[in-house]
Amino acid sequence: MGLLAIILLAVSLAIDCFTVSVTGGIVLRRVRWSIFLKMGFFFGLFQALMPLIGWLGASRFSHLIEDYDHWIAFGLLCFLGIRMIREQFKKEEERSFNPTRLKVILALAVATSIDALAVGISFAFTGYNSFSSLAFPLIAIGLASFILSVMGCLIGVFCGRRFHLRVEIFGGLVLIGIGTKILVEHLFLQ
Repeated sequence: MGLLAIILLAVSLAIDCFTVSVTGGIVLRRVRWSIFLKMGFFFGLFQALMPLIGWLGASRFSHLIEDYDHWIAFGLLCFLGIRMIREQFKKEEERSFNPTRLKVILALAVATSIDALAVGISFAFTGYNSFSSLAFPLIAIGLASFILSVMGCLIGVFCGRRFHLRVEIFGGLVLIGIGTKILVEHLFLQ
């Protein structure tokens, strides 16, 4: 996977964190750097750890399915992309949560990083066969999640409910695009 694909993947995975952080900023209604940085840290940490966990589990079994691993990566990324796009069209429900509590931040960090677990599984089937080859994507994913989480909090505070974003659609399309690229490379370019 090239540099541009890694960056796009990292940003796509961070979009859930961004969206949740915008909501956190709306709820807080004022800049609270300690909360924003805590959210960014835990969102980035879990977004980076989940692909590692997925990769560790799947890399043990990759030799058994390497003949059709590209189909698995394609299917996982398309599934996640479609799910992300569908979430954008669901009715927005008012949720009352307190983003200042560590328990809430950790629960949100885990919830927003589940998609990254599946991406980690796809890494095992797309040529990432050592931790050193996986280090840069993990750092990029964690850093993008941290930055977009803090930005999301600030946008939520400053723009409030008037700022309607369709970022899930973009993120979903990017995940589908990366899955399609992996499939095409394995079917036609090898």
